[in-house]
Amino acid sequence: MYMPNSLWTWSFFVTAAVQAIITLFLESYVFGKFQADLKNGAESKTTQAKTIVTYLSLFIFGFLYQIALVYDALRLQNTIQVIGLCAYNVGMLIYAAVQVGQINDAVAGLGRMNDVDPALWHDVRPYLIAVPCVLGLGTVVMAFLAWKLYDEFAWKIYKHISADLRLKRRYLVYQIYIALLKFDFFFFLGFTVQFLVVVRGTTNVEFYLTIVAVPVTIAVLFMAAYWVRKENRVGMVIIIILYFGALAYFLFKLFRMYGHSERVQDYLPTRRSLTVFAIITVLMLVSTIVNAVWCTYNFNKGLKPHLGRHQTQGSEDNKTYQQEFGMPTVSGSGQGQSRMTID
Repeated sequence: MYMPNSLWTWSFFVTAAVQAIITLFLESYVFGKFQADLKNGAESKTTQAKTIVTYLSLFIFGFLYQIALVYDALRLQNTIQVIGLCAYNVGMLIYAAVQVGQINDAVAGLGRMNDVDPALWHDVRPYLIAVPCVLGLGTVVMAFLAWKLYDEFAWKIYKHISADLRLKRRYLVYQIYIALLKFDFFFFLGFTVQFLVVVRGTTNVEFYLTIVAVPVTIAVLFMAAYWVRKENRVGMVIIIILYFGALAYFLFKLFRMYGHSERVQDYLPTRRSLTVFAIITVLMLVSTIVNAVWCTYNFNKGLKPHLGRHQTQGSEDNKTYQQEFGMPTVSGSGQGQSRMTID
């Protein structure tokens, strides 16, 4: 089992963990205060009452998922994913900033219906403002640590790729694509959860199709990673078509949220947060499509034998890796340098 083994890897992991603990404590306090003040039955009658529950649920999932990605990035010594985690933190920061106004609107609406005490907003406001402040500080610290980790991982991240610069560029595109798939999962799921829990007025067909989309999305992302490793052109073409379908779906949702139809009212309780998730997801999908096409273009150019074998856990793993690839190992007092060659 991998454990961080340097000052900077431990610092990055601890920073992400401490940030998650503090933020979830603040969100949990807001949730507890809100539930204690909410009058019986209000949570099932109004959409506004569901917003705080939804925010807390997404923050819990978002930070647990981030911790898993941090561990994964450090285990693989993947600089691309480390940088992506800093961008992920910025996305969570934007989401935290949006929730301040969104929860203010929800409390105000519930106050007009006498479902909560209007003074509740003044009690929870400092805690809600503290969340983006913590995330802002965490982003700055993580960015600095990412810079240090870049230096630490620089000589390792592509050590199993030869000196061929073209092959290294192809591997970089592949690494970016795999990292994008991991982040796509969270933002798509975040949008879907908010849509299912908060948005009113959806038809049964739309509701159940959205539920079905969750496992389908997970399956598609797994198959996307599998087919790019296997360099399966037919599979990648199918995946790219599905990406365009997902892109059309999110653009349609954005249009519906801000269009002139009567359905606009259904999105008002959480429109700002849904917009943040939809825009980020659209940008992620565009980047994923570009990298998917690029990866497909790179098929059959020497990269396939070297995918999925990135060992990073010390000299024993290094030795195993060298043996797997038929690389010479240094033993005894002999001096030498091993490198892999591309046939």
